[in-house]
Amino acid sequence: MSGSLKRNRPLRWMLVGLGLLAVVGVTGCQVDVGGQTLPSPYYMGDDVQYYAPGPEFKLAREAAAQREARAEQNLQRR
Repeated sequence: MSGSLKRNRPLRWMLVGLGLLAVVGVTGCQVDVGGQTLPSPYYMGDDVQYYAPGPEFKLAREAAAQREARAEQNLQRR
């Protein structure tokens, strides 16, 4: 009887290894990107919220107002 157990030992380890590999393959991995967990069950069918890119310089109006104020000061000094 001990001889048959020794012969089955590599087969058991192989089945355990294949089982662990199957469990790891089925579970996959998840990552959190921008507050969204990917891959989620719905990420392929989820609606994408697109925000159009804005201007590079966020304070364009403020900078223009400062240039205008500086130009007025230069005119008043002359």
